[in-house]
Amino acid sequence: MRRADVRRAWHRGLGVLISVVRWFGTAAAALLAVHVILTIGNANPDNGITKFVASWAEWLALGFQDLFMPADPKLEVLVNYGVAALFWLVIASLATRVLSALNRPSI
Repeated sequence: MRRADVRRAWHRGLGVLISVVRWFGTAAAALLAVHVILTIGNANPDNGITKFVASWAEWLALGFQDLFMPADPKLEVLVNYGVAALFWLVIASLATRVLSALNRPSI
């Protein structure tokens, strides 16, 4: 395999990885936001969609779900899961920047 082919495959692979990281971070933040909306909007906790979103949100919160403990349970969900959503957006942004720097063509 020629060196140019390897370099091209490297850049293509990193491009795919950048897209996957960006989409995963955005999807995680969106799912956490949906959980906040369902909770604040008094969605039926026994509904299948609400259960599905809540189970994934719990996993994606990464320990942020009890970071702040305000008296109002809805405010607690808003703040903690909102912080978790921002965390995913920041991490995805930083990761894509690092990967993009690695993906720059050499001169």
